[in-house]
Amino acid sequence: MNAVLLAVLVMLILATLRVHVVLSLFVGALVGGLSAGLGIEATMVAFQEGLANGAKIALSYALLGAFAMAVAHSGLPQLLANRLISRLDAGDASASARVMRTTTWTLLGGIVAMAVMSQNLIPVHIAFIPLVVPPLLVVMSRLGLDRRAVACAITFGLVTTYMFLPLGFGRVFLHDILYANIESAGMDVSRVPVLGAMWLPALGMVVGLLIALLVTYRRPRDYDVDARIDTTAPARIDPRRIAVALVAVVACFAIQTALTVLDSKADPLLIGTLAGLLLFMATRVVGWREADDVFTGGMRMMALIGLIMITAQGFAQVLQTTGQIPSLVESAAGLFSGNRAAAAIIMLLVGLVITMGIGSSFSTLPIISAIYVPLCMALGFSPTATVALIGTAGALGDAGSPASDSTLGPTAGLNADGQHDHMRDSVIPTFLHFNIPLLLAGWGAAMVL
Repeated sequence: MNAVLLAVLVMLILATLRVHVVLSLFVGALVGGLSAGLGIEATMVAFQEGLANGAKIALSYALLGAFAMAVAHSGLPQLLANRLISRLDAGDASASARVMRTTTWTLLGGIVAMAVMSQNLIPVHIAFIPLVVPPLLVVMSRLGLDRRAVACAITFGLVTTYMFLPLGFGRVFLHDILYANIESAGMDVSRVPVLGAMWLPALGMVVGLLIALLVTYRRPRDYDVDARIDTTAPARIDPRRIAVALVAVVACFAIQTALTVLDSKADPLLIGTLAGLLLFMATRVVGWREADDVFTGGMRMMALIGLIMITAQGFAQVLQTTGQIPSLVESAAGLFSGNRAAAAIIMLLVGLVITMGIGSSFSTLPIISAIYVPLCMALGFSPTATVALIGTAGALGDAGSPASDSTLGPTAGLNADGQHDHMRDSVIPTFLHFNIPLLLAGWGAAMVL
């Protein structure tokens, strides 16, 4: 069996059996290198070289975690939740069905907006969920709002934003991982605009969200309004701290935007986040004595995903070092007999399975890019279609994976009162409503772009 295919298969089986993702990647890389005849030493050298490629990405995530904790420490998320609760409670007091509908859509719209902003404007990723969602559960229960719809709304904002907008986490996913790995695999995509390549897959996500909100989960669902909510103590609300947090958020966003527009070689996410953290410390919103706890807590929160990314880069480097990617491409191209439609759907399905297994689309891209780019070139896919195909293949499975933070995050917030099941209320709904339309939209993008 081809060493590259064997390595991916071993990694996928181990991850599916719930072996830790990092260990699955390492064992898969080891099996692939040994089966290709590299030997243990050459395999480990290649793996270690790949680890270095993921260091910058991991550092960006660690600083983002610290920035998220600093924002939470300022009390800004709690203030936003309190304001929304007061407005929703005021509207819920009326018996008018119209007010109830308005309140429901206001809540859903606000949650989608928070999820979108958590990827770029306030790059705290899933850290906003346990801070903002639990206080809103009482209001959701009063409205009879189906929490499966809320889970879909949160996951939509988390996934669609990074796969479409090249800011914040989107910068990491699109530029640092997707475009970088395609370039390293031998295809020039420097002139391919991100929005032009990913608009159709993003539209598939929008369709899935509309189906979930307007069709599948539009009916009221009964919850226990008096259920005890397990939530963290609210942060102290202080106007000066709130003002500093807003300035830090704006500064972080402005720096990222400016460096992105200028196409700077410096990492916009890294510099913007670092500037925001320094502002928090300079203004004593995060005191010197508190800084260690805030930074350590934030970095711990993001450490796992950073470690997975580093390991995935090592895995990808071993695949390239085996030298068996060309033979895999040739055999696959012969199997498809030049049928690009069949090739596209199979590549998307493979991406879905891999991401479902390891739970991270960010980690999937380095694994599949080394295989898919030569295959796309052999089958005659355009650079734009290649970006759309590989980007979609990586994002597929993030929504709906039991191990993904895009499903674990919503469950953490919505199950604060014990009335939201992870598999039935987060994993299955997001899998059905996003992976199916995303699969179709990604296939369509590969065919027409």
